[in-house]
Amino acid sequence: MNPIKAVHILDDPMPEYGDHEPTDDPLQILRHSTAHLLAAAVTELYPGTKYAIGPAIKEPPGFYYDFDFTKPISESDLPAIESRMRRIAQEGRPFEKEILPREKAIEEFRKRGQDYKLELIADKVTGDGVSVYRTGDFLDLCLGPHVNSTRDLKAFKLQRVSGAYWRGDEKKPQLTRIYGTAWQSQKELDDYMKFLEEAEKRDHKKLGKDLKLFAVDDRVGPGLPLWLPDGATIRRELERFIVDEELARGYQHVRTPDVARLDLFRQSGHAQLYAEYMYPPMKFEDGEELELRPVNCPHHIVVYQTELRSYRDLPLRIAEIGNNWRYERSGTLAGMNRVRSFALNDAHIFCTPEQLMDEVKGAIDLALYFSKVLGIDEFWYQLSIRDNVKEKWLGTEEQWQVAQANLAEALESMGQHYQTGVGEAAFYGPKIDFQVRDAHRREFTNSTVQVDFQLPERFDLEYVAEDGTRKRPVMVHRGAAGAMERLFSYLIERYAGAFPTWLHPTQVVVASTKDEFNAYAHEVGARLRAARVRVQVDTRSERLNRKIRDARLKKVPYIAVVGEKEAPSGHVNVNDRSDRQVDMPLESFVEMISAEIAERRR
Repeated sequence: MNPIKAVHILDDPMPEYGDHEPTDDPLQILRHSTAHLLAAAVTELYPGTKYAIGPAIKEPPGFYYDFDFTKPISESDLPAIESRMRRIAQEGRPFEKEILPREKAIEEFRKRGQDYKLELIADKVTGDGVSVYRTGDFLDLCLGPHVNSTRDLKAFKLQRVSGAYWRGDEKKPQLTRIYGTAWQSQKELDDYMKFLEEAEKRDHKKLGKDLKLFAVDDRVGPGLPLWLPDGATIRRELERFIVDEELARGYQHVRTPDVARLDLFRQSGHAQLYAEYMYPPMKFEDGEELELRPVNCPHHIVVYQTELRSYRDLPLRIAEIGNNWRYERSGTLAGMNRVRSFALNDAHIFCTPEQLMDEVKGAIDLALYFSKVLGIDEFWYQLSIRDNVKEKWLGTEEQWQVAQANLAEALESMGQHYQTGVGEAAFYGPKIDFQVRDAHRREFTNSTVQVDFQLPERFDLEYVAEDGTRKRPVMVHRGAAGAMERLFSYLIERYAGAFPTWLHPTQVVVASTKDEFNAYAHEVGARLRAARVRVQVDTRSERLNRKIRDARLKKVPYIAVVGEKEAPSGHVNVNDRSDRQVDMPLESFVEMISAEIAERRR
């Protein structure tokens, strides 16, 4: 039995032949060839191993191959596998393409005991000719292209081992996935490995544990993080900042429950078009079915419908930091970045068609403001539109074109460039996605602005127009700061745990040099607390250097040292994170740090 517990699920449909869509990108070709090299080495070292698929991948840059080993392997086995790969590379075995008759291909893979390749031929390969590649004795089902020879593969590194269900199905066998990376030169490989080393230091999962910000426990469940006290403090500050700014911009905050009757999500279309991400409904003896909500929009629509709205009420901006529940596959879960329960900074704007452009621009401006204050310096826009698979989308062609045009015009009028993501829209309308990268350069969506003509129709939303007639509002879905969990993961990595003073859970550590100055240390702590500064007073019977070191490990912005010089004069010796030391009156320090916090300086 494979002992590896982590399970990675294939997010995308498996391409023809299972492993790789043909490409003319030289780097992707090289990486795909290195995946074949890996499989050749594994089959030589571990006779009887069955090999499944092995594509080149862009995130993380490299390749993987899935295997069904006859005995468990671990990362301790990777050096031996990599050594065999280098031996094969030096031999210069050619990559030779053949088109075999279907029955001949089946015979070749059956003779090798390669059941997964036989399944792919049966399910994925059309026609009589089957494309294969030989590399010495190794044979793989593949469209190619490949490098000419294994001698062309020089700069590669095996990285880790994980688990993967065959064809992304949890009901199918669990395989062992070996990841690696490959580059065109040794310098590029060395640079990438150095980048990974630095990124690992910033990884939010590592820092979250080291700094005691959050925890994940199997008894609670995967994708259900626990906010520890310091992490909860940061979240509370973020929420205050977000809500205060939204209130200042005319949003009205509400609180709505995490569950609703399943019929509400049938009416919205989520039960039909979003079912794969929804938890099974809770069924009761009286026939009632309740559902954990995957989104907030149906609840906010019901809030809109609690009274008849007039054109004078519009735009109506309903906001909430609401809990959402989505059943993400176990292999896609990652720390705080991708979870099953999250609090979304969400809002729904109900407006007239004439107000739509200004509301979209206002939502973009709010997201830009949040990004500026929080230090999200590198981001870009993606205009996510639908593809041609009509059954995936609600509404008419005209509605989609109008919504898409409004989003594009809003970005262009604000001087913002964007790229287009075909097939990335929500099922009810196009959207603007604010894309960012984590410390490992993996791309994800942090916030969105979406235009929706569909849900107002499905819920028969109305407002009384100026002429007394009933008209349909337009709905804008807007997540300016995104999910608290994902935002938190980004900020941990952005600042490597050294958060700006206004966000840091401990803004000042007051450290006494000797026990005789503990009383003054507590006086300093009390004065700072009175000014709403988060402070810890360290009066342990430890050397001062130890106290300073411990505060540095927690990345505390300021250390106020008090001792023989400071106590009589009412001063503090202030040490910041850059090791600058300044002696100043206590009141001056209180004034300085209070201003820094109030202005949310970075």
